[in-house]
Amino acid sequence: MPLITIHKNGETHQGEIQPETNLVVRAGIRQFPYPHLSYGCGMGKCSKCMCLIIKGGETLPAPNWKEKKMLGTKLEQGYRLACQLWVKEDLELSQNISS
Repeated sequence: MPLITIHKNGETHQGEIQPETNLVVRAGIRQFPYPHLSYGCGMGKCSKCMCLIIKGGETLPAPNWKEKKMLGTKLEQGYRLACQLWVKEDLELSQNISS
């Protein structure tokens, strides 16, 4: 099972999820990564779930049109929208992002 590591507000949170899982969907039904993941609409329109991928980015699908529209050049810096990712492998991310 994929191990998810989230860095946020100086803390580190870890938990396992089922393969092919979306982190925002899980948080929405109060399963890990709830309450550690910030998110909003879950549809790629608000970017509240934006995160910096630290490890495991190579296992993620290529950015879709929603991520390209919302993140622009931030994609090149390693940012992704958690609501648009279906996680298959271990993933480490940070939401220590200043607005």
